[in-house]
Amino acid sequence: QVQLVESGGGLVQAGGSLRLSCAASGRTFSDYAMAWFRQAPSKEREFVASISWRGGSTLYADSVKGRFTISRDNAKNTVYLQMNSLKPEDTAVYYCAAAPRASWFRTEAAYYLYWGQGTQVTVSS
Repeated sequence: QVQLVESGGGLVQAGGSLRLSCAASGRTFSDYAMAWFRQAPSKEREFVASISWRGGSTLYADSVKGRFTISRDNAKNTVYLQMNSLKPEDTAVYYCAAAPRASWFRTEAAYYLYWGQGTQVTVSS
């Protein structure tokens, strides 16, 4: 089992920045690829970004490419999502998730085994 706890969400004006963190505990963090998903009200959960177990490979949704950066620190068992140039349409609950190493490029939620409880990000116009 892997336990994931997100933090760093909040209310920010359009154009602002936030940095989300996801702290992992339980099994070996570096055994897993990590990702961020988000879910807005009345919408399905959608892929945001993923990162391989060493951090050498990343993948982004087109909607966040160039604005968001995913990174990880295996020594701290933590994955981050730096969000810049935020837009109102980025408003959602953001979840971190863990998948087997070989699934780092997967964008479908079904490939991810463990999930955090989510953190709310609200971007005002």
